[in-house]
Amino acid sequence: MLDLVIRGKRALAEGIFEFELVAADGSTLPEFSAGGHLPVETPSGGMRQYSLSNNPSERDRYVIGVKLEPEGRGGSRSMIEDTVEGDQLKALPPENDFPLVDAPAYILIAGGIGITPILSMARVLTVRGKPFKLIYCTRSPALTAYEDVLSSGDVSGEITIHHDDGDPDKVYDFWDLFEEPSKAHVYCCGPKPLMEEVKGVTGHWPESAIHFEDFKPVEMFRAADVAFEVTLAKSGRTVTVPVGTTVLDAVRTAGVKVASSCESGTCGTCKTTYLSGNVDHRDLVLMPEEKTDKVMICVSRADEGGMVLDL
Repeated sequence: MLDLVIRGKRALAEGIFEFELVAADGSTLPEFSAGGHLPVETPSGGMRQYSLSNNPSERDRYVIGVKLEPEGRGGSRSMIEDTVEGDQLKALPPENDFPLVDAPAYILIAGGIGITPILSMARVLTVRGKPFKLIYCTRSPALTAYEDVLSSGDVSGEITIHHDDGDPDKVYDFWDLFEEPSKAHVYCCGPKPLMEEVKGVTGHWPESAIHFEDFKPVEMFRAADVAFEVTLAKSGRTVTVPVGTTVLDAVRTAGVKVASSCESGTCGTCKTTYLSGNVDHRDLVLMPEEKTDKVMICVSRADEGGMVLDL
């Protein structure tokens, strides 16, 4: 784990804050690459992934953007409401599932908080002298993060900031941009409707040239979910897992320390042995043979009968 200090914190837009993090001991930070993210332990105790927006050449700081998610699990709220400059946070070294590959040209598309990894890419491409177009879609100027940076000339390229005012008839029309395939690589990060639109209009492009970043690859909660109990075999304790709460968060709230990283069912860190129970596996990690006695407690659940964990 990295020991980091919040050197700077500022509002970027309505409900979006920027955090500038430096090493607590003043040392050089582990390197990262454009499109990368930082797994941060939030004040609420959960691990959350936040995309890095600064230039990877900066080894003295990490800059992340955090959007308040009122309907989330409390991680973003604790980051925004329970921290001040000077506070310390723990994080894992940066990771990258959205790497910038070498290409003749680039089309960068962002929606909302999705501008953070896209901005890091734009900064790298500016330094490299690579041509790129950047389209940033938001509902209104008040919800537009980094508009000052994009308008300052710090990043080159052809930059378009589009506001739709929440009107479906005013959404950005991508067809003219993608009607004729080119040698450009496309990078898109934003809400699901935006990514679905980009997928639709690039269906005739080479699949290898289209790249998406999505931190919600699995359906964590479903309408048919029910509350259930988890028995911790090593202590005999029973923990209730309400609807809308993960097993991981429930046992953590009960004071049990469990290692985790992505908390989205994709990394395997929180894999736990279960001794009994009818488990609803929702992860993208476990092999079929593992599901007989292993469960990813960050996303998977049980029915009313609950489950017994080897914890």
